[in-house]
Amino acid sequence: MATTDISMWRRVLRDPQLRELPYKIETNEYGQLVMSPHTPFHSRHQSRLLRALDEHVTRRGEATIEFAVETSKGVKVPDVVWLSDERWAQIPEDAEASPVMPELCVEVRSEGNTDAEMREKRRLYLDEGAQEVWICDADGRLRFFDLTGERDQSALAPGCPSVVASAD
Repeated sequence: MATTDISMWRRVLRDPQLRELPYKIETNEYGQLVMSPHTPFHSRHQSRLLRALDEHVTRRGEATIEFAVETSKGVKVPDVVWLSDERWAQIPEDAEASPVMPELCVEVRSEGNTDAEMREKRRLYLDEGAQEVWICDADGRLRFFDLTGERDQSALAPGCPSVVASAD
């Protein structure tokens, strides 16, 4: 990632006005801020996905929410990620955005997300080292992808349901 992208990201992290915004903030390849609003149901899907990863990934590692990662197209913040202990160990403790791509990145689709945006993020994460990318639609349905394309189920979290929404 270019130095100007990290400089912009550092400014974002230190700006008290931006900290209070109810938006997910990322940067793009041009050093511009990209903000996406979150709804309560978006956050609910994130929580359910985190629990599903904790339950179904059998390797040693940890899942987390809103994980800033450096990419060739700016700092991106997948909604939920899972990293093995080995990848966690490669991240410097003072990193403001991870230089290490998680094995698994999940994007929860918001109303404003386009199909093209989801394809671009999926390609970016996979090209930069993710083994899988999941897309969670507004209704909680999951689609699983790896470098070969769409899969019927996750290889990293076998047995993970393809829907994270409850019947309530």
